[in-house]
Amino acid sequence: MAAFHEEHELHKRRFGRNLGLLAVLSAFVAIVFGLTIVKVSEGGKIEAFDHTVRPSLTVPEGGE
Repeated sequence: MAAFHEEHELHKRRFGRNLGLLAVLSAFVAIVFGLTIVKVSEGGKIEAFDHTVRPSLTVPEGGE
């Protein structure tokens, strides 16, 4: 049976960096998710750009 070896110092540093990267990526995902929830819950004009004229976005002639 193989004996367990002591973890190398390099692996400990990599683990710390990996945890830092996990924290940064998790924060980024949380920010994007939060912004998406806010935008969807506001409602308003959620019309995507699909190369078509949207009458609801145009200003009528001679008025506001």
